[in-house]
This record gives sequence, structure tokens and C-alpha cells, in this order.
Amino acid sequence: MATVSRDEIFDKVRQALVDALSVEDDEVQPTATLFNDLGAESIDFLDIIFRLEKAFAIKIAQDELTQSDILSNPVYQENRKLNAAGLAALKERIKDGDWATFEQDPSIDKIQSLFTVGTIVHFIERKLASAN
Repeated sequence: MATVSRDEIFDKVRQALVDALSVEDDEVQPTATLFNDLGAESIDFLDIIFRLEKAFAIKIAQDELTQSDILSNPVYQENRKLNAAGLAALKERIKDGDWATFEQDPSIDKIQSLFTVGTIVHFIERKLASAN
């Protein structure tokens, strides 16, 4: 795939989210969280992934966005909450996440609160760069 600009990626991500979540274009901003701001539910994630795969002609494994290797590793968590090492590992991967909210309660069950539109854009950028 030819090099795609961040703006082009954002536009395609925005369209995928508008279509999957039935939200307005102007609601899809880089800092908007998928679950809290845009009203996504867990089931919507599958639709979003499908739409992103189609828009960017890429394959996204189901656990790529969920970071299950970190979340399931006992080194990174205690009592279903990420410890300092788990938070650091997750921050390495999810640079645009809503960390202010998540760090108050780093429960594994609340991981979805991290995902912003910017998180998805950054993920797609990395995915496309690794494909070239």
C-alpha cells in the first residue's frame, strides 16, 4: 500500500466509526473515547475492526487492539488490575489513550475506556508502516 497520511487515515477511521456507531462526523475527534464519548459497546468492536480492515486493506487479529498478551500476563496485574509494570507496558503500545481516566482505576475490565479515536489512528499508522 502506498504511504497514507495521518489525515487520510483519520478520515477513513472517522468514516468507519460513523458507519459502525451511527454517530455524527463532528463527534469523531482524536480525543473522543470510543466507549464513553461515542457510545461503542464491546460488540461494536468487531464491526469497527471489519470496517478498518476493509478501508485499509489490512488484516487485524482480534487481540491486536485489545492487548490481551499484557492483560492476561500475571507479571503485569494483580486482582484484575494492572500494576505499574502493566501500565508502563500498555502505555508503550497505546500512546493516545485516555490515561487520566484509566489510571484512576486500572481495572482490566475498564481497558475499553482507554481507546480514543487517536488510539485507532495511531494503531493503523503503525500497522501500515509495518506492512511497507
